[in-house]
Amino acid sequence: MATKTQKRGALRPGDFSPRAIAALFVLLSIVAAVPVLTHPLVPLGDYANHLARMHVISTIGSDPLLARFYEIEWAVIPNLIMDLVVPVLERFMNIYAAGQIFVISIFVLTLSGTLVLNRALYGYWSAMPLISFPLLYNGVLLVGVMNYLFGVGVALWALASWIGLRERAWPLRYFMSLLFVLLLFFCHLFAVGVYGVGLLAFEMYRQWQTPGKLTTRRYLEFVSAGLPFLVVLPLLYLSPTLQLVSTISWEADGKVDGIKLVFETYYDLIAIILAAIVVAAGLWAMRYRVLHFHRFGWFLLAVGGVVYLAMPRVIFATYLADQRLPIGLAFMVAACLHLELTRKAVRQAFAAVLFVLLAIRVAEVEIVWRQLSGGTLEFRNSVNEIARGSRVLVVYADASAGEAGRDLPYIHAACLAMIEKSSLVTTAFTVEGKQILQTRNKYSKIVDTDDGTPPSLGQFILATEVEADEADNYWDNWPTNFDYVYLLFTEPGAVNPDTERLELVKEGPRFQLYKVIRPAPDKTPDTKPDADKQKVDQPKKDQEEDEE
Repeated sequence: MATKTQKRGALRPGDFSPRAIAALFVLLSIVAAVPVLTHPLVPLGDYANHLARMHVISTIGSDPLLARFYEIEWAVIPNLIMDLVVPVLERFMNIYAAGQIFVISIFVLTLSGTLVLNRALYGYWSAMPLISFPLLYNGVLLVGVMNYLFGVGVALWALASWIGLRERAWPLRYFMSLLFVLLLFFCHLFAVGVYGVGLLAFEMYRQWQTPGKLTTRRYLEFVSAGLPFLVVLPLLYLSPTLQLVSTISWEADGKVDGIKLVFETYYDLIAIILAAIVVAAGLWAMRYRVLHFHRFGWFLLAVGGVVYLAMPRVIFATYLADQRLPIGLAFMVAACLHLELTRKAVRQAFAAVLFVLLAIRVAEVEIVWRQLSGGTLEFRNSVNEIARGSRVLVVYADASAGEAGRDLPYIHAACLAMIEKSSLVTTAFTVEGKQILQTRNKYSKIVDTDDGTPPSLGQFILATEVEADEADNYWDNWPTNFDYVYLLFTEPGAVNPDTERLELVKEGPRFQLYKVIRPAPDKTPDTKPDADKQKVDQPKKDQEEDEE
């Protein structure tokens, strides 16, 4: 918080001017956006699945093939911001460009929020928060939790707003907080929690800073800071997400990994180099007493640490619940830093270090993404071999794969068939209570509606022995229900697992695409594959059922 002698918005001697900070912000943002701009399909874990959902939301009204498989059920779901923004952007551009804009908006929102929060704490603009630019590429981003990361940026702005309005009329402060809580709810429920942790830590710091006994008025003022969050309760009550509240699990393993996700992307060595540069610069700054850490930061670390340890790994059927928190707090911690730059040469050196740190991280990401782009391009090309309106089953050749950063882009790549070929894909996110995209009842039993893991190769092979009336898994009786099979995480030259029922269509670095060889004709019209016809028109009976 600004001192009594420091006028808010004033420029301290030796600081970068606001214009210089703005210029640095723009230049660094452009550098950070390079990997996103050079890769139309950003190779992030869940990203292709999210992008496919955006496309369906945007085009289902004009695409009868997608409308045959899917429907949109709008509801109060705390995970909607991408669903609200990207389909609108697709009206003016293709879905891939719309996705790129959304990713870049996350970067801009997060770093601008860090800058504004720093100003709210110190009362003047500082270039120091720009040191967090390399953290934009982190392990959580690689997973592809886009709505949550967008919410982190909003949470930074929300906390900055609360602190900036703390000494002003309380109605405005509470009204703005209420608006931010509403926006955060529709970004992601966990983003509301990030804002809540920051707000609690700040109010605790403020109580500690205020001399005298804890009076009733001060106590009520402290407690009332949480009033805007009460709006979440009726929203959750109205939300189908509430039915998932019992899906919860806590794990001690992985707590350290959650912290590592803040700094690591692909190469451990790069993370070590970046950390070494920051530590060396920090030790130099501490030696000359020019680096300051706002006391609010200590409260933030304490509160955040307790919450992080207590948080479950899975809550509301959402994974990595606890491991997402550190990256949100990391930008708040960065906002607590201030570096006194008294000489022009030192300011120039600081700017150079910023560019070097970001350049190293961007180069790392760009190199890996270029390596991955060959495989993802082949995957996109393989989608061209799929007939429009097909049903596509996803299978894991290696059930233990998919955890490494280089495997993440393949996990949901099959969803590109939804975009390019208006197909049904078993791994599309259609969990009731988590997404507004739902599979029509006619096809809901042959897709994953629980956000689980695709069948292993062994399960896939055994499923051919299951009778139709005994099917328990969505992949059972697959020769009848599906037109194509994507086998993921294969080794080069892997043999056809079922030559009687599968015909190899395309093979890539980590995948194989097979066409299902149709079994003997089935008298039941509902189980006859759609895409095996030369034309994709539905039988008249199917059309009548869909209209109903």
